[in-house]
Amino acid sequence: MWVFGLNGKSGFSARSTAEQVTKGVDGTGLVAIVTGASNGIGTETTRVLALRGVHVIMGVRNVKAGERVKEEILQKHPGSKIDVMEIDLNSQASIRKFAAEFIATGLPLNILVNNAGIMAPPFTLSKDNIEQQFAVNHLGPFLLTNLLLDTMKKTANECGREGRIVNVASELHRYGYKEGIRFDKINDKASYKPNGAYGQSKLCNILHCVELSRRLKEEGANVTANSLHPGVIATNISQNSSLLGCIFGCAQVFLKNVPQGAATTCYLALSPKANGVSGEYFMDSNKAKASSMARDPELAKKLWEFSLTFTENK
Repeated sequence: MWVFGLNGKSGFSARSTAEQVTKGVDGTGLVAIVTGASNGIGTETTRVLALRGVHVIMGVRNVKAGERVKEEILQKHPGSKIDVMEIDLNSQASIRKFAAEFIATGLPLNILVNNAGIMAPPFTLSKDNIEQQFAVNHLGPFLLTNLLLDTMKKTANECGREGRIVNVASELHRYGYKEGIRFDKINDKASYKPNGAYGQSKLCNILHCVELSRRLKEEGANVTANSLHPGVIATNISQNSSLLGCIFGCAQVFLKNVPQGAATTCYLALSPKANGVSGEYFMDSNKAKASSMARDPELAKKLWEFSLTFTENK
């Protein structure tokens, strides 16, 4: 359990849980997509949003695991509205299929939580032949968001309630490659460093929201986009890093638990205190200051155009 933390301007701290930051919020009638929803903070985000009345679509790679989580939540909270849909962020074909199937349901979309990710695997290529961490952690959410953005804009316009896009990033965005984003070496196996590539992908998550927010504001869309650091949580995302796994195992007393780790995500997804806030970086359910690279609007624009080259239909 996290042992430090004072309340910030939002009234919450590192110790606050997802239930606490959404207490009193009525999400009835809202629809959310949460990727990576079958474990860790994705599961807790799903549970708490459903608890507040939100209809949650669990975007998962393993549908059977997703169905098990769904049933566990329904046992605790009967009447919750939860559906499970398959998505593999390692495959752009899977992402496009998921988006098309969701749009075909005719459901509105108020909240998109880009939570799924991988951490520090050995050099691997995605199904689209792109370095896996860049593909799964950045290009996957980038493509999914673009495919669903018109639905979110339409929903916000019709219901009059602000749409929310939430990217789960990390403070490790500060500790990637020294050049930040290696635009000319994304697939360079020889110079690949697992932790450097992870930090690069998390920097991309933040910059994605910076540029997306600018574009949304420019066109007057009632949709916000923010990124966050969930805290240091011992979930299975660290399974590929023996060093991080060892650190987490030896420092349990200093880690957040999962309900605390999901708090900032749920705060940005539902709290009225986040109304109108966009393009910001959050930690412990409060605004925080990302690195200078993560706040660079020109770098954000460059990344956007670079990302389009990987995700636009050829």
